[in-house]
Amino acid sequence: MKPRGALRRTLVLISAAFAAAVAGCTRPAPASLPEEGAAAPLPRIRFKTDWYPQAEHGGFYQAQAKGFYRDAGIDVDIMPGGPGVLVWQLMMAGQCDIGVYRSDDIAVFVSRGLPLVVVGAYMEQDPQAILVHEESPVRTFADLNGRSIMGVPGSTWIDYLKTHYHIDFQLIPSNFGIAQFMADKNFIQQCFVTNEPYFVRKNGGHPRTLLMSDSGFRPYRVLFTTRGYLRGHEPEVRAFVRASIRGWTDFMNGDPTPGKALIAKVNPNMTDEFMDYSIQAMRDRNIVAGKPENGDRIGLMTRKRLEEQVNDLVQLKLIPQLIPVDNFVRFDFMPADLQSGAR
Repeated sequence: MKPRGALRRTLVLISAAFAAAVAGCTRPAPASLPEEGAAAPLPRIRFKTDWYPQAEHGGFYQAQAKGFYRDAGIDVDIMPGGPGVLVWQLMMAGQCDIGVYRSDDIAVFVSRGLPLVVVGAYMEQDPQAILVHEESPVRTFADLNGRSIMGVPGSTWIDYLKTHYHIDFQLIPSNFGIAQFMADKNFIQQCFVTNEPYFVRKNGGHPRTLLMSDSGFRPYRVLFTTRGYLRGHEPEVRAFVRASIRGWTDFMNGDPTPGKALIAKVNPNMTDEFMDYSIQAMRDRNIVAGKPENGDRIGLMTRKRLEEQVNDLVQLKLIPQLIPVDNFVRFDFMPADLQSGAR
């Protein structure tokens, strides 16, 4: 999973995207009715991910491979992303129905007028991290003061770290590679704990990571859609969220082979070794399930944590004022056993 581009650069596109919302995210009626006696087709959902197929999308592919979506009465088309793909923009243009993003980003977009809504979470912790060499003197986030870091300009974590730890550092725009890191023992860069450390080790390096979630910056990785789409498709969205959580639970706690096989089929660059590394990193760093001592569970979103994120965004001046969590989140799409813990 790679960084997906700067938040601030996306905001200049929001006005145009909002205009597109009037007509976006609707789908034409079927060209013809099924023949008499034929089974009616399942409702189709176009689901857009943020990167190429990989283990960080494993729960969705597990749900597809094991028929969880079909069991839930929906036909899901998983549409991979890639470099420069802005899922929210494609959604506003009517090119997908449900997508993935971070909860803090959706709050910012909604504060700017986009009719987006979070309907579920699939990662309790963001896998974004700071990557350093083992011998680096950087041991805490405060140690980043005065240093240079390669990262994605406009990323929320930059403002958060500077404000929260009262530090400053120089940002080098990311090139999404590790060549500079491998060539310089003092180099520091943004990464995903599920990705870059694997390739550093494969090239003979010895990396360490500081997980962003441990800094206090704790957005969820979420499923979102538009309010327009939701009005006409609540049963399908509810089925999708619950089948996806079932897929993630099975992928992380059971045998991930079906999901891995489907990922490798659509993205031959994904090897078993790399996917196994990513899955283990997600387990070791509590990325999907979160921390049991905090009451986290796969697929759980809490109002308190989301309110804290909104407060952070106001303090960082990324949104002008507090907005109610209910303006951008629906908790009732979570399975019933999770809804009781959403307070």
